[in-house]
Amino acid sequence: MSHIKEIQPDVQIVPAQPQVKVEVGQALPEYINELTTLNLGPTHPATHGVFQNILQMDGEKIISGVPTIGYIHRAFEKIAENRPFYQITPLTDRLNYCSSPINNMGWHMTVEKLLGIEVPRRAQYIRVIAMELARISDHLICNGILGVDTGAFTGFLYLFQEREKIYDIYEEICGSRLTTNMGRIGGMERDFNERAEAKLRQFMKGFPAVMKEFEGLFNRNRIFMDRTVDVGPITAERAMNYGFTGPNLRAAGVDYDVRVMNPYSSYEDFEFEIPVGHNGDTYDRFMVRNQEIWQSYRIIEQALEKLPEGPYFADAPEYYLPPKKEVYRSMEALIYHFKIIMGEIDAPAGEVYHPVEGGNGELGFYLISDGGRTPYRLHFRRPCFIYYQAFPEMMVGTTLSDAIVIMSSLNVIAGELDA
Repeated sequence: MSHIKEIQPDVQIVPAQPQVKVEVGQALPEYINELTTLNLGPTHPATHGVFQNILQMDGEKIISGVPTIGYIHRAFEKIAENRPFYQITPLTDRLNYCSSPINNMGWHMTVEKLLGIEVPRRAQYIRVIAMELARISDHLICNGILGVDTGAFTGFLYLFQEREKIYDIYEEICGSRLTTNMGRIGGMERDFNERAEAKLRQFMKGFPAVMKEFEGLFNRNRIFMDRTVDVGPITAERAMNYGFTGPNLRAAGVDYDVRVMNPYSSYEDFEFEIPVGHNGDTYDRFMVRNQEIWQSYRIIEQALEKLPEGPYFADAPEYYLPPKKEVYRSMEALIYHFKIIMGEIDAPAGEVYHPVEGGNGELGFYLISDGGRTPYRLHFRRPCFIYYQAFPEMMVGTTLSDAIVIMSSLNVIAGELDA
């Protein structure tokens, strides 16, 4: 099957006039007499997070920018190295908090790779449903906020209603909404109940009409296109040199998707395509995310239709927290529950890396175990942290309002910058 779906605009796009760009250390053009230093952030509402950009501006044109991060002071990786493996899941919630279940599942699969645990097919399919719902939610937030940053508020309100429906489904699956702590090492905390399935089917029934209405408001909107076409473009070569992955790389024309290149959690069982852009600009990033929403919807439809019967967790009592009912009535479950909670079971020594396709790109977990009860070393590969370094280059020569739009289309999440 073909995994590539190209997005061809059906209207003529007039390229913007070339902008004057000044490299670091290069002499300024003669007509520039005075520069202004402007702090964009760390508390500006349009930065969508606690980080700062120190801009050098000639009037409204950005000559250069220096990003600064480190305002959150989280130190997640060092905290994780002093916690038992199952207690690290809540830390992953706070990376990209717009799509927490993907972070949770990625961490669980990393530990399962270290432990050699094979997760039942039913649990894998439930994970796929949860992760694709999270991807839809993540892209809805990104594209809805991009509309707000270009002056269009209505579409954001439409999409936020659908986001709330997704959070209602999360609540039925795990009891939480934003930071979900969803699932367990070895499977899911609970099975897919009737209420969760009913809410999911209701969402699937009503969502296409809302999404089509949103696309009707934006996709060929002349004002929106003037604000986004040829704004903040990046070539495929530059994107790959920076280490881009996810929608921002695919918008530049590279059809790399972890779900296809290195399938996990039964993704090989599903038919879907990889939307790819051409120019790598703000408009292409918007369009790629829109198309990915439809592909995630398609995957969920297939997973619901083919959801296998069977257990929702692996037979690994040393590492999987037993159901609460079993703890109350089974001595073995009580013993394993106590050992896991108190961190009394050592993990095998080893070194693993496991990537998943996060909302913003390849989210990877590099784990080194020395055979103890906590990770010896742990590194989170956060896609936002990697592609944010390209932001200064992408905004040079644009206006301040363009810089806001570029940052919004990149979907920079502060929780992934400062780990």
